Amino acid sequence: MPYDRDVQAFHDRASDYEAGYRGRMHHDIAARTAEVALKVEPQPRRVLDVGCGTGLLLRLLAERRPDIEQLAGIDAAEGMISVANATEHDSRISFSTGVAEELPYPDDSFDLVVSTTSFDHWQDQQAGLTQCFRVLAPKGHFVLTDLFSLWLTPTLIRSHRGRARTKRRAQTLLKDAGFRTIEWHHSYALIISTVVVSK
Repeated sequence: MPYDRDVQAFHDRASDYEAGYRGRMHHDIAARTAEVALKVEPQPRRVLDVGCGTGLLLRLLAERRPDIEQLAGIDAAEGMISVANATEHDSRISFSTGVAEELPYPDDSFDLVVSTTSFDHWQDQQAGLTQCFRVLAPKGHFVLTDLFSLWLTPTLIRSHRGRARTKRRAQTLLKDAGFRTIEWHHSYALIISTVVVSK
């Protein structure tokens, strides 16, 4: 597995991913993302979470919208998927192991696609965004929450060269994937933001 996806690290952290300070932070980020997602797509029928981790965001969406028909989550770390499957008992929710660059779903499958703090770990961010665009239904929305800040510019010189860690770079990749109507929201601290785009 590619080193920059950090799959093994997330696999190892899966059992206590929702615990402690980090767990509270992830819960806050997921809750804010769910709020934004349901404002732009108030009544989604089919939802996909790319890089779903332990399934927290999908659980929050399911609780808030009992009329959602299908909620699917995919993550590269098997440990995360194991915890998600052990935690969830809502028959509408399903989880599978896989990567953003090769989403195993037909075209136009979901009217809402979401992703939180996963994008920075995708091996090929452009390919992943292109896949998200492909599986999103016409007029659907993609809600992406991750590290996007000018404060992160120094990290692009060495350790994260070529990554989309600024809003400008992310917007370029999103437009190249085919998305339109870009809208930004502040999410958490100074470096985590949410971008909403449509197909």
